[in-house]
Amino acid sequence: MRAVKAERGTGAPPKLVLCVIDAMAPAMLERVVAAGGAPTLATLMERGLYVPDCVAAFPSVTPVCAASIVTGVWQDRHEIPGMSWYHRGEQRYVEYGSSFRASQRVGLARQLTDTVYNMNGAHLSKQTPTVFETLDDAGVRTAGTTYLMYRGRHRHEPQRDTALTRIASTLLRHPVMGPRELFYADVFASRQTGCRSNLGMPGVRDRHSGCVGAYLVEHDLFDFLLLSLPDNDWHSHRSGPQGQVRSIALADVQLARVMDAAGGVEEFLDEHAVIVMADHSQAPVTEAIAPADQLADLGVLAPGARGDGRPTRPSKRAVSDLGLASGVEQSRIAVCPSQRAAMVYVLDGDQLDRLRPEVARRALEVEGVELVMWLERDVHGAAAEGVIARPGHGEVRFRPDGDVEDWRGRAWSVEGDLEVLDAHLRDGRLSTPDHPDALDRVWSALTCSTSGDVLLSAAPGREFSDLGGQAHVGGGSHGSLRGEDSLGALIVCGVNIPHEPEQWAIRDVAALVENHFNADPR
Repeated sequence: MRAVKAERGTGAPPKLVLCVIDAMAPAMLERVVAAGGAPTLATLMERGLYVPDCVAAFPSVTPVCAASIVTGVWQDRHEIPGMSWYHRGEQRYVEYGSSFRASQRVGLARQLTDTVYNMNGAHLSKQTPTVFETLDDAGVRTAGTTYLMYRGRHRHEPQRDTALTRIASTLLRHPVMGPRELFYADVFASRQTGCRSNLGMPGVRDRHSGCVGAYLVEHDLFDFLLLSLPDNDWHSHRSGPQGQVRSIALADVQLARVMDAAGGVEEFLDEHAVIVMADHSQAPVTEAIAPADQLADLGVLAPGARGDGRPTRPSKRAVSDLGLASGVEQSRIAVCPSQRAAMVYVLDGDQLDRLRPEVARRALEVEGVELVMWLERDVHGAAAEGVIARPGHGEVRFRPDGDVEDWRGRAWSVEGDLEVLDAHLRDGRLSTPDHPDALDRVWSALTCSTSGDVLLSAAPGREFSDLGGQAHVGGGSHGSLRGEDSLGALIVCGVNIPHEPEQWAIRDVAALVENHFNADPR
């Protein structure tokens, strides 16, 4: 079926599709394009701007990166700190679905509520509007397929039209605010399309997005569409980054399906601009690190246990599963793995100055930990300087404003051994190719109000086991500060670029989208 063409105002910008292919690694994209396996992406690369090194947030995990993409800021402003984190106000772990086992440990109902509702409705800062909210306010017709970040101005009720959705509605029974057209894993659907995702099961999600996207094009139901193609990340976790050669080709099929609804690539590009991007990349994993085991004798809070700082005795199951020393009678820290990154929280704020140095010292002794980071504050409690330490290399201390400039033009004061970041300084310009945009990303993570007190980044080949003890050994993962996790692909076709940065970052895309529609600048 050919797309229905609606009347558009004179001078109206082309419709825009922002396609996020989760974890799309530049090297894998280039390989599959060279082999002829992704003709649609190849066309976009030929006609537009191709960026092979667009920097992700740190930790380079999907919730943090998705929030950065839709808000245009890092987590010091949007406040989503990791895949797993400790909610100081509610004194509990938040887990967005690292694995089924991790979800079990925190409680399946709690994990679903946090992921589907709280991430957008409570955890994402109200002070940072999403592109959906900004465009909704400007009268742009917004739409989105299943994506972690969907907050907009339109109310959507949960679906109860199938046996699966009726079962899901026993837990997911509240409305949400999203874009004008929202399609979220069969749970929310602004209209009947005939497209099904089996409640968002991996391996089916891309086909669901392609089906919905084609329907939206056929019926001219959007000006801006966020088209999420997440299955590449799932395939890469299972098979390693090399497996992306096949999964990127499958994503290309769904992108072509959307364009075919307008008559093909040529016809589609006559009326649409397109941005295709990764949220992060992936790196191979050969060994797991159990961070709760390594810090057990400091008193690690077990998932589901109290976190109010009062004496608690770890359960026998926690002692067995998480390696807590049986003699530890107080939970003093919470350990939150985010794949190839991790955060450690000191539960009693009064003990922070005493416990944080001990946590950092112990973390630096853990084999497979490459970087340990923390924030030191002045006597008034304000952020004074960030510290990045590396076993055997010393430490770097840094803070904003100074005589050193990074590749995005931000000024820093830097002291210490630059080998910590494999960095070099030339003519006042700091280059950190192995840990791209390191200072800004780490500073944003450290100064995020919901982040841990000590942050960890894994060495190549290592991943932190999640709250359920699971890791992607033999496959791929992401999360660290390293470029292999953090540099994703970006393609911009048909969108005006007012200013091209020397170093692109995923947070630049929101401004491109808003500028395209002449929406209020952020």
